[in-house]
Amino acid sequence: MLLGFKTELKLNNQQRIALMKHCGVARHAWNWGLALTKQILDHNKDNPNSKMKFPTAIDLHKWLVALVKSENEWYYECSKSTPQQALMALRESWKRCFHKTAGVPRFKKKGQRDSFTLEGSVKIKGSNKIQVPVIGVLKTYERLPQVLTKSVTISRQADRWFISFRFDVETQTLDNTDVVGVDLGVKNLATLSTGEIVIGAKSYKKYEAKLSRMQWLNRHKITGSANWKKAQMQIARLHTKIANIRAYSLHKLTTLLAKNHGTIVIEDLNVSGMLANHQLAKAIADMSFFEFRRQLTYKCELYGSKLVVVDRWFPSSKTCSNCGTKKETLTLSERVFECSECGFVIDRDLNAAINLSHSVAEVPSVEGSGSRHSVAGFPRL
Repeated sequence: MLLGFKTELKLNNQQRIALMKHCGVARHAWNWGLALTKQILDHNKDNPNSKMKFPTAIDLHKWLVALVKSENEWYYECSKSTPQQALMALRESWKRCFHKTAGVPRFKKKGQRDSFTLEGSVKIKGSNKIQVPVIGVLKTYERLPQVLTKSVTISRQADRWFISFRFDVETQTLDNTDVVGVDLGVKNLATLSTGEIVIGAKSYKKYEAKLSRMQWLNRHKITGSANWKKAQMQIARLHTKIANIRAYSLHKLTTLLAKNHGTIVIEDLNVSGMLANHQLAKAIADMSFFEFRRQLTYKCELYGSKLVVVDRWFPSSKTCSNCGTKKETLTLSERVFECSECGFVIDRDLNAAINLSHSVAEVPSVEGSGSRHSVAGFPRL
């Protein structure tokens, strides 16, 4: 399977300028291609009898070389693969839009999500050096995997630059056969069927007051001034810190689950629907349920464990894990589950996690290693 590797770069001022130039070329090529493709779509909409063919990435690059690159000499200061990869990414973005899996592509703005892709002679030299086209040899703070790669993506977060690439790794085989149910929540990030409780980082809640204060102090600064740029960089650093704390806690939990359990059972949560509840949206977003599932999916494939995704209508919280009796109603404020039939009393989240772990035994069709299975067919609420 393909595994991604991302690490921070150790740069001097000359290299930082070169990276910013490449970001500018990629952004200019993207915006030019987006404006052109939107004009073609508008023309086809207004003139249904004389429609123009929607251009491919190769067509866009040919027009870029003929019309844009010849008039802007600063294009030649950067690698030729930078605008090529930007136009290829634009074509993929339009493809997702046409298939209705994403929205319409947007124009890029300087300083926001700056990134570019280099392709060609990429070589890893030594333990912490990598050679890329045009820019030359770049140093990293940590050791690089000694693998072969053809392309790299360089991106900026606040004032830090990162390099990422993908390489092929062999999946492992896990002999462990135990099953664990994982119930995600707002109060605690995860409750395992074994009784363990994992408290979420809640990094946004921790730094919310500080972030609000920094943004409040920046409200009257003149946009584009030196003080405004300094304040924007401080805010960006704090946002990066919040995201890194959240990602670190999720990586620890997902790695622990994938390495030490043969089968992990989770619910198919409707995260976008849950975020519609404005009273809980901030807490749900701070836990990052979607990122938890994304990390767990590829780590189960990497370490050879199974990931079972139970249907979202499975009544894990309403069903008694002791006798199987289902309650008709269960409010969100009831944090302790009390069974009216057998008198069993248990924590609500732990009860749901135990029911999730029991659901695998009810479905004999769950097979295969390192894959994700969706379990459906349970009674609806």
